[in-house]
Amino acid sequence: MARIEGVDLPRNKRVDIALTYIYGIGRETARRIVAEAKVDPSVRSQDLSEVEVAAIREAIQQGYKVEGELRKEVAMNIKRLIDVNAYRGLRHKRGLPTRGQRTHTNARTRKGPRRAISRRK
Repeated sequence: MARIEGVDLPRNKRVDIALTYIYGIGRETARRIVAEAKVDPSVRSQDLSEVEVAAIREAIQQGYKVEGELRKEVAMNIKRLIDVNAYRGLRHKRGLPTRGQRTHTNARTRKGPRRAISRRK
């Protein structure tokens, strides 16, 4: 099993798909990394040699911010928005959508499950 950037890649998937399990790497980035490392994208991740895994690791470390470093940067960006009292920071703090979506009826993912309002008798 290949382990890259602290993530165990799934065994039975193609390399370009398996790389998407790393935070910060999508389909297109995975294809670019595989091309840079000169690895056949149709090879399964369990069939990778140590040399190929090292080449992929090197390609990722050379030009991409992934996993912990990227998570830290995203968290710092959100913290900065909150600290400067930006509107987007306020929305992050309140747990509401930050990009102008409707919240009157939708946005259940951000707001959480509905809370029943009980009537007084």
